[in-house]
Amino acid sequence: MILCCGEALIDMIPEPAVSAKSSFTPYSGGAIFNTAIALGRLSVSTAMLTGLSEDFFGEQLSSDLQAAGVDTHYIIKSDRPTTLAFVQLQDGQASYLFYDENSAGRMITSADLPKLDNNIKTLYFGGISLSCEPGANAYAELLATEGETRFVMLDPNIRPSFIRDENRYRYRINQMISQADLVKVSDEDLHWILNGDASLEQKARQLLTMGPQLVVVTKGSEGAVGFLPGDMTVAVAAKVTDVVDTVGAGDTFNAGMLASLDSMRLLDKVAFSQVSAPQVEQALEFGASVAAVTVSRAGANPPWRHELA
Repeated sequence: MILCCGEALIDMIPEPAVSAKSSFTPYSGGAIFNTAIALGRLSVSTAMLTGLSEDFFGEQLSSDLQAAGVDTHYIIKSDRPTTLAFVQLQDGQASYLFYDENSAGRMITSADLPKLDNNIKTLYFGGISLSCEPGANAYAELLATEGETRFVMLDPNIRPSFIRDENRYRYRINQMISQADLVKVSDEDLHWILNGDASLEQKARQLLTMGPQLVVVTKGSEGAVGFLPGDMTVAVAAKVTDVVDTVGAGDTFNAGMLASLDSMRLLDKVAFSQVSAPQVEQALEFGASVAAVTVSRAGANPPWRHELA
């Protein structure tokens, strides 16, 4: 089972209104939530660990996870509010205004973390949950204590506006990179993590020296590139589709990669240490196929397994 560890929130999406310039409709979202939903819809055994409010937004998030087949056993409930993200869309690109202070997701601590059952074989971390303390510290501790024997994927999905203490954040994210088996970053993330004029490939290979077995760099409409030890490189093109918006594209790409690796029985530290370039290409291709469906329709609405050819 894959345990997705991180934020679940409400995206307030603008929609036309009769009596106002626009109105906002609440949709379930959050980077880690989106990946969990996509994995569930792809029929991969998945659970989610997050902090959820007992308010009606929290109930909405929990119900949506369950509807996708995601196990909610590890959710930490509280009476704190749900994180809200107001979305502005322009030419299919999303920008966000977050309300996250004192939220149910952000305020979880190490003391709140449940004991993980042995059926949890893979841990997935990322998103704004790694920026906002104290929750960020709780997830880092979970990785440190539980990640040694489990496969670990990390997608920092860096949002600089969320980072209050850059030095502390850089230390935490570098530690998590060193403990991960698979790190996925956007090209923008990579250039933020590693400053300087080195090329994208040089920086990706520098990340490899920190500990991961595979570093995947996504480049939007230019596709994705996987970097393996021994100077092996795998590149796949983005799938051609009519883009409605890009909300959740990277999150569902991650789900596709994980689902493909799971089908190849590679979500295991020993097995993944021998991963081949053709296996990486297969995983990236499937991730691109899943993401292509998501961007072809409004909102983070990943496909079900039966919708894929």
